[in-house]
Amino acid sequence: MLIKRTRGVLLLGTILGGWSAPALAQQATAPAPVAAQTAPAPQAAPAPQAAPQQRVIRSVAVRGAQRLEAETVRSYSGLNPGQAYDAEVLDTAIKALYDTELFADAQITGADTGNIVIEIRENPVINRIVLEGNRRLKDDKILPEIRLAPRQIFTRTKARSDVERIIELYKRQGRFAARVEPKVVTLDQNRVDLVFEISEGDLSKVRAINIIGNEKFDDGQLRKEMYTRESGGLLGFLKSNDTYDPDRLAADQQKLRAFYLTQGYADFRVVSALAELTPDRRDFVITYVVEEGPRYKFGAIAAESELRDLKNDAIIKLAGIKQGDWFNAKAIEDSVTRLNEAAGVLGYAFTEIDPAYERNAEARTMGITFRVGETPRTYVDRINISGNTGTRDKVVRREFRVNEGDAFNAIKVKRSQDRIQSLGYFQEKLEIKQEQVAPDRVALNVEVEEKPTGQLQLSAGYSSLERFILALSVEQNNFRGMGQSLSAGINYSRYSKAIQLGFTEPYFLDKQILLGGEIYRRDYNSFNFVGTERNRTYSQAQTGFGVRLGFPVNEFINFGTRYTLNLDDITLDKSQFYTDPDGTGPLPSVCNPLLAGQYLCDELGKRTTSLLGYSLVFDNTNGIRATRGQRLVFSQDFAGLGGDVKYIRQRGEAVKFWGLGRGFILSARAEGGYIHPLQKGIRDTVDPIRISDRFFTPQLRGFDIRGIGPRVRRTSYNADGSALIDDDGRVTDALGGRAYYQGRIELEIPLGAGARNLGLRPSAFVDVGSLFKLRTPALANIPGTCFYTTGAGTTTATSVGESLDPGETKADCRAAGTGETFSFTPGYREQFLGNSARPRLAVGIGVNWTSPFGPLRIDIAKALLTQEGDDPKLFSFNVGTAF
Repeated sequence: MLIKRTRGVLLLGTILGGWSAPALAQQATAPAPVAAQTAPAPQAAPAPQAAPQQRVIRSVAVRGAQRLEAETVRSYSGLNPGQAYDAEVLDTAIKALYDTELFADAQITGADTGNIVIEIRENPVINRIVLEGNRRLKDDKILPEIRLAPRQIFTRTKARSDVERIIELYKRQGRFAARVEPKVVTLDQNRVDLVFEISEGDLSKVRAINIIGNEKFDDGQLRKEMYTRESGGLLGFLKSNDTYDPDRLAADQQKLRAFYLTQGYADFRVVSALAELTPDRRDFVITYVVEEGPRYKFGAIAAESELRDLKNDAIIKLAGIKQGDWFNAKAIEDSVTRLNEAAGVLGYAFTEIDPAYERNAEARTMGITFRVGETPRTYVDRINISGNTGTRDKVVRREFRVNEGDAFNAIKVKRSQDRIQSLGYFQEKLEIKQEQVAPDRVALNVEVEEKPTGQLQLSAGYSSLERFILALSVEQNNFRGMGQSLSAGINYSRYSKAIQLGFTEPYFLDKQILLGGEIYRRDYNSFNFVGTERNRTYSQAQTGFGVRLGFPVNEFINFGTRYTLNLDDITLDKSQFYTDPDGTGPLPSVCNPLLAGQYLCDELGKRTTSLLGYSLVFDNTNGIRATRGQRLVFSQDFAGLGGDVKYIRQRGEAVKFWGLGRGFILSARAEGGYIHPLQKGIRDTVDPIRISDRFFTPQLRGFDIRGIGPRVRRTSYNADGSALIDDDGRVTDALGGRAYYQGRIELEIPLGAGARNLGLRPSAFVDVGSLFKLRTPALANIPGTCFYTTGAGTTTATSVGESLDPGETKADCRAAGTGETFSFTPGYREQFLGNSARPRLAVGIGVNWTSPFGPLRIDIAKALLTQEGDDPKLFSFNVGTAF
């Protein structure tokens, strides 16, 4: 007799000389043949059922074992010599063997003789597990989820379970079309390699969002209220919320309800939300069934206050809700927030404010009663700071506007949070949490996560303004963990070179006094445009030092003063712009106005500037990347306490930020400046403010660097003297101005979580501004000149012929000469342009990207209002990289 169980199914067969099988089958008597008769034959009485036959096991042998001992296999089966057995006992033994998951096959023979033989085929051992085809999910994300591992016993059941786990991982990533095929590679010694071949498939997008039952608002408006977006569109590749996510589906239902509650529909509900996978398993179609219900208005507004410092009338006034307005749940939430803040200012940290609703379905009104529970006045018990491994506690504590033992004040706690955030030492989302430690005591807990504040960087980059840029800098904004700033740097680009060393102590002698200073050397090479190409002109070398002192006037106003002493040296390339008028010197010695322009020749030389200034700053913004608040700055500098230059320079700046919700941030900026001279120019055609002290701002997007403002444009005659060249022979020098103004409105546009994680922050903007007020410099209008020779025997004399006016040609030059040879020098004409306060205007879009190789800013802007001489520029970018 052979007893075999394959995949859990027992097979019993008859062998030679054996008894009937299966043993549990009933022994029946074969029915007699039916005789041909008119009446049915009497039925035979059923034979009695035979009792199962049992025998005794004589011996138990094991065949096919490789890794396992025979005794181990016998123990798993439960069969032992001398044990009575029948078919059920043998069936139970095979089940026990399979339950161990050690065997791919198990059979029992010799059941008719009592000499039991257990024939087994062991499951293989896993040599290694290989993942193939996984690009979106790396091995370190998948392998921890797999139960099978090297040196474990392989079973198909566990492999199927692991396949399901891998597919579930991809479903969480929005890839519902993922497929996993397990394959086994047989090795020697009963070992296998388990290979999971993964077809990741595309992200399962949301193909459509359908809404049924909405009458007051169309589908498009409701879709805008959801987190989930339909796939496709011009910027679809930037979306991260167009994939199917069951958690997001639940959140969208809450968003729909919240929207309807803000519109007065207090009975709104989502009847059902169904997500259906398309037949190709690539996309989802989401269908919402909603009931809007009637629209409600606010009924009577009342208050019940148990706080003596917060009266009922004051609560109703602070709530800001009027009877008869459309019901708005968001307005109620805002009212509760305002009431909590008001109670917090009065020293009640944990005020219970409960808005009670009174619904009148017939009148369709919703009455609100604001119930303010009694609570004791709260005091700050202690301030706990954690997570600051490098920053000292006092650096954080000194930014708190409340101290231990003070009465709790919610406004001051919020201000403390903003000040700590503005340090720039910690993660962006920082929160001061309140913990009640006694009925009238609260602990303020701030858990910080430090970010790097020191940089040792060798960087290289490319700028559309300065071409290649190299920089080596060492900077520590939290030196010694005490909030001090130490910096040293070397910068090099096509038009500028600089080296500087600076130090700032924001709390000098542990007082709220800022003391800082720096020494520097800066070499700047200005440029003009020859046609469309930049060309270097004058060089400015500046060496100096500065010290500054600052202190707060109040919580939001700071005053600072500074002193700067520097030496400026403005030069021109002698080989390019100098000549030797006498022809006696070995090198050019005099600046030639015909080559450089009189306006540049007048600026050459060394000057010493001794400058004293101050700044007054109002700032209540909420961090480095502000989303609310404003910043106002007014500064003046007086040059004339010694030195060679004398002027007063004043500048003003105002910036305001608005958080519009849903991640939109609107900012408006206005700034301007004016320099008033306190000395006269060397001539009427020379401006009293030197070119190195003038404004060259504003930098308007939509215009090239130094693309607006006063400038001199020199246009040359053609080689034949016939006309003025429009492009290649035109040279433009930007001269700067004594006054400027600039305005900017910018809207930062939120993107999905994926784009935010990449560091992308796009914006749209409008820039307006102008640079002006400069004295008209000396200009030249030099005609072309004929040089012709006359011959007298062997003597040749060169004489200067007539000057040519625009329109005259070389033919006129030839006619003027009496000799056989002549030469022609082209002339030029200079124009003073751009000295106007009329605005320049540009609109555009841009994006900031905190890229892996450094910060990147790209702008595309169209100049709409320009003046003659301006240099518009559609595209600009700046980028740097570290290596």
